[in-house]
Amino acid sequence: MSLAKVQKAEEKYVLHTYDRHPILFTHGKGAYLYADDGSKYLDFLSGIGVMALGYSHPAVTKTIKEQAGKLVHVSNLFYTEFPSVLAQKLVKLSGLDRVFFSNSGTEAWEGALKIARAVASGKGLKKRTKFLAMENSFHGRTMGSVATTYTEKYRKPFAPVMPGVTFVKFNDVEDLKSKFGEDVCAICIETIQGEGGIHPVSPEFLKTARELTEASGALLMLDEIQCGLGRTGKMFAYQHYKVKPDVVTLAKPLAAGLPLGAIIVTADVAGAIHPGMHGTTFGGGPLACAVALEVLKVLEEEKILAHVKEVGGYFLDLLQQLDARHGCIVDVRGVGLMAGVELDSAELAKAVQKAMLAEKIIINRTHETVLRFLPPFIVTKKEVEVVVKALDQILSSCASSGDAAPAVVRSPRQRLPKASASGAK
Repeated sequence: MSLAKVQKAEEKYVLHTYDRHPILFTHGKGAYLYADDGSKYLDFLSGIGVMALGYSHPAVTKTIKEQAGKLVHVSNLFYTEFPSVLAQKLVKLSGLDRVFFSNSGTEAWEGALKIARAVASGKGLKKRTKFLAMENSFHGRTMGSVATTYTEKYRKPFAPVMPGVTFVKFNDVEDLKSKFGEDVCAICIETIQGEGGIHPVSPEFLKTARELTEASGALLMLDEIQCGLGRTGKMFAYQHYKVKPDVVTLAKPLAAGLPLGAIIVTADVAGAIHPGMHGTTFGGGPLACAVALEVLKVLEEEKILAHVKEVGGYFLDLLQQLDARHGCIVDVRGVGLMAGVELDSAELAKAVQKAMLAEKIIINRTHETVLRFLPPFIVTKKEVEVVVKALDQILSSCASSGDAAPAVVRSPRQRLPKASASGAK
């Protein structure tokens, strides 16, 4: 089917929730996607962090074919072989104790919110229902996830959203302390804010959140749906810090493009959940779990995390060099293969993203002014150089052509603590 026919059919039959680019992709290989016209795109977004091993990875493809020929789905009323094996692996990697499998990241976060309320209720603390979420946070599209998501455009059309959420200035320790109280059941943090502009949590802020929750019995819940499972060079982003959460949520790269999310909790938290309190139809199915096990096996056997550290460090170094060359760059932030380049206007960021796509390089723009890079973990230094060279030329071209908004007033340059900007120690 041609692009024109697909566009016409979507216009008539598909709910208009996405403004798609006029490109029809047919297949992918490694870090590249191929369109119906034969053109080849270098994907530095990897399906928004999903395709961590790239496209058509041979081990993943083999597992999908073999398992699809055996068993795709069985209800959660019965046992299948892979969920418990995958759970055991995630427990070992995370240092936590039990796992619940969901279909997606937003469902995992929704479940985490329910668990936090259940823990407080199970202790007889009926008034402990409040969540502290972060400014510029993004946790998903379901009602609870939207309620803990800061940006108004995600919440306003669906108001009133779930009550009982207070937003804290991200990385502002004093604001966190002032808003925390005995009515709080959980502090909700993305270890690295993705949609919010690639902002790592500071060591001091995360340490304070852990101290407050431990002292009160509230939960520390970390959303690692985007930054977890190797993207920072460690299996979990919180492993850069000397902090262990009560709950962590995962999804995007877990099953190489098949829908699968996870909530991982401590034994104390798990004790609040009993049969019938929570569930899912598709989460933890045999196909997705078999593929997720293969993903984790590849990450280990091919020493992918070491590769992420090496290539990610090289990528960030090159981006920092661009920072020195171009006055329109406000900041460069990132850890591993999760990077953001903040520009001084939304108009410029939009123009640069469009120009990169014209050069057959896929990135996206988040928080209006930040170019977001989430390449596959298997990306090479040569591919990094291709992207940085194109970005360098486009920034120079945009500046000379006046695509940057002429009336922009640049805010003072903001830097995260060095430990956070390059990978907290």
